Amino acid sequence: MGLGPDLVAELEAVVGAEHVRTARGDLEPYSRDATPMFRGAPDAVVWPRTAEEVAAVLRLATRHGVPVVPRGAGSNLSAGTLADRGGIVLVLTRMTSILEVDADELLARVEAGVTTAALAEAAAAKGLLYAPDPGSRTVSTVGGNVATCAGGLRGLKYGVTRNYVLGTTAVLPTGEIIRTGGRLWKDVAGYDLTRLLTGSEGTLGVLTEITVALLPMPATTGTGVAYFPSLADAGRAVTAVIGAGIVPATLEFLDAKCIGAVEDYAHLGLRRDAGALLLFGDDGTDDVVARTLDRIGELSTRHAALEVTLAEDVVRSEALLAARRCALPALSRLGTLTILEDATVPRPRLAEMVGRIDEIAARHDVDIATFGHAGDGNLHPTCVVDRHDEDAAQRAHKAFGDVFAAAIAMDGTITGEHGVGAAKLPYLQDRLGADQVALLRRIKAAFDPAGILNPGKLGS
Repeated sequence: MGLGPDLVAELEAVVGAEHVRTARGDLEPYSRDATPMFRGAPDAVVWPRTAEEVAAVLRLATRHGVPVVPRGAGSNLSAGTLADRGGIVLVLTRMTSILEVDADELLARVEAGVTTAALAEAAAAKGLLYAPDPGSRTVSTVGGNVATCAGGLRGLKYGVTRNYVLGTTAVLPTGEIIRTGGRLWKDVAGYDLTRLLTGSEGTLGVLTEITVALLPMPATTGTGVAYFPSLADAGRAVTAVIGAGIVPATLEFLDAKCIGAVEDYAHLGLRRDAGALLLFGDDGTDDVVARTLDRIGELSTRHAALEVTLAEDVVRSEALLAARRCALPALSRLGTLTILEDATVPRPRLAEMVGRIDEIAARHDVDIATFGHAGDGNLHPTCVVDRHDEDAAQRAHKAFGDVFAAAIAMDGTITGEHGVGAAKLPYLQDRLGADQVALLRRIKAAFDPAGILNPGKLGS
């Protein structure tokens, strides 16, 4: 659509000319995020520094009817920060202040552009833990994590991002600055707008500041790995662990394809003859961690584990965790286009779902490897193809459509932590039904009557 020179001048007056870009070369990096196969070129990129600047930009956009797409690091995997209708990409990465870390109140206040790792490090410096642990933590922003309700490796024991958001400062598309929630762990005054904004994917408001809950740092952590002949055996072990009342901090799985790719990539000494592995870990006092790991090892052995190994020190523990964290880069080496998705099913149906994914991959003649969070049923099927093979890419796209349908049929969902964005919008009504989608649209209209904020995503 293009922005007129008068609007560009008004934007420059708000944030400074050096923080507005309209040249094609400057826009190119913001025409994509971490989601393969999706692009959307903006007409301008704007970097505000304060909530007041965000408000001024949104008032201009509403008055001119220009779309605005809020964006942090662009590390999302749902095409959630693409300007597929043009307009302004509003990048919040200048908002990087850690405003407060309070050990007495167990909370922190940060601006939206602070990275997850920076928040975690600031909390750790005061002996505190910020529990959400998404795989993109070194680059992803707290604002982006809240907007997508990011998950991570500690989700089983500690929950996901929404469990730690106490309050927000958010700017509505019409320019009002609102403060939801606050510093309290208990507050039921009015509708829970903090929860509504968390996971709203930048469609209802622009988050500029977040107050998050912290926890005391556990005294110690420990990790182990169990190898199984098949994922079905691993699934039965997971059921036994949870059934025994054990809720570990980490309970992750890799299928055989992932094990091979990770070993080729990182040379960690993983068993290539295993059909699956479980990576498990816990934190707390020394005696509790030792007891938990021993018990998980015993239950794994009882349920056909080929081998159980406990990390003897922190170095080996970190190496085992690296096996899970490097699954995506390891798989990415197998081709030039990596498509990583997520779907979630009830925990007891995890192995069944992996079997369905294998059947779907065979039917569409693509290779799909699967890893994910065994403790909560969240899977990450990953397909690697040749970027220049359009037919293979389309087969992969169709295969993932069948994967989402299979998850829904198992009482699961189309996304457990990546979000809907543009990538999964075609499947949203299948998951929610027409009445819920219509309700989302009415909520969207109440927040954004002009429909300018991240159009073409949730509620649009």
